Amino acid sequence: MRIIHTADWHLGRLFHGTYLTEDQAYVLDQIIKLTQEEMADVVLVAGDVYDRAVPPADAVQLLDDTLSRLVLDVQVPVFLIAGNHDSPNRLDFGSRLMAPKGLYVTGKIRSELTCVTIHDNWGPVDIYPVPFADTSSFESVLNSEELHDQRRTLETYLESLRANKSKQRRSILMSHAFVSGGETSESERPISVGGADRLNPDSFRDFNYIALGHLHRPQSVRNESIRYSGSPLKFSFSEANHQKSVTLV
Repeated sequence: MRIIHTADWHLGRLFHGTYLTEDQAYVLDQIIKLTQEEMADVVLVAGDVYDRAVPPADAVQLLDDTLSRLVLDVQVPVFLIAGNHDSPNRLDFGSRLMAPKGLYVTGKIRSELTCVTIHDNWGPVDIYPVPFADTSSFESVLNSEELHDQRRTLETYLESLRANKSKQRRSILMSHAFVSGGETSESERPISVGGADRLNPDSFRDFNYIALGHLHRPQSVRNESIRYSGSPLKFSFSEANHQKSVTLV
């Protein structure tokens, strides 16, 4: 299965008073063309689709155009999760209506196990889209009031996924989180203070590929299966020497 993994589009971003919408439209057009050229089976967008909870209208229009071209014109399924910059409820709007068309949006965590199975010539692949782990919303899903921080919240949820997932099928986990060992840049908004957000890479065991968002430098953590695609554009001077990309898996 050929996968395009991207994240951290931050549509509607201002860079020193200048909107980056035109630049973002240009790079998203490149991603659409790459998806066609590589004959990708699926596109994964691992959070921070927008730069803020209430994005400007032209950012919403750009996302609508990009997803419509990918799903309707290229006819590739797209999986998209909320990051810490996104509004879970706004992003989640209409998600059940869009899923039959091949657009799988997970803005907020749901009480039922979220897994979508797609197929290629070698059989099924299970995709688990896990949005940014907002502690309060996860507490109700996990029936727990003792999670306290983002790290423990996500670790507890991943434990429940591993307990219920098929070990015979290939699996992909999508997450928007800070994994220990990842290298940061100036343009990322801290998820928490004091290291309470730092997730142990061991939490991702039993998944074949982990598609991460949040850190803007393209990088793998510990091994090639735990991967940040990075942002497709540079959002700070600390990223001047970054080689921006998307990841082809």
